[in-house]
Amino acid sequence: MALTKEKKGEILNKLKTIFSNSESVVFVNFKGFSVLDTAGMRNTLKGQDVGYFVAKKTLIKRTLSEADIKGELPELNGEIAIAYSADLIAPARGINEFAKKFKDNIAIAGGVFEGQYMNKVEMLEIASIPPLQTLYGMFVNIINSPIQRCAIALNQIAQSKI
Repeated sequence: MALTKEKKGEILNKLKTIFSNSESVVFVNFKGFSVLDTAGMRNTLKGQDVGYFVAKKTLIKRTLSEADIKGELPELNGEIAIAYSADLIAPARGINEFAKKFKDNIAIAGGVFEGQYMNKVEMLEIASIPPLQTLYGMFVNIINSPIQRCAIALNQIAQSKI
């Protein structure tokens, strides 16, 4: 169904707002994804402060051509949606989780990360970065490891003296 000029204008304004206010945007290639699964994914992403918007590729490309983004736009084949957030990693991680569940229906096609276009492989690498809380835990574990080893060694020395 053809969109009216008024509706296209509204979509273009929303896309401009998304691309200017988001730190990270993921281009999502979807095919045969049911309405129920899409609604579930939207709710899950919304809980992670990630937006999900479907628009025509021509409107997305028109908005991106006006945006100040470095690099080359990845190839956008098939039906495209965008996942976006002020968090750098959340959109890629969120979409990647659903891509694992619905391998035939949804995939990352590329994205925009810190003002640069990223291809599919680069966005998948970004999606594999653990959440911030996990990284904090890993850092504390690294700091705690020498102290823990010292305590174990002192305990062994104390046991051998008894």
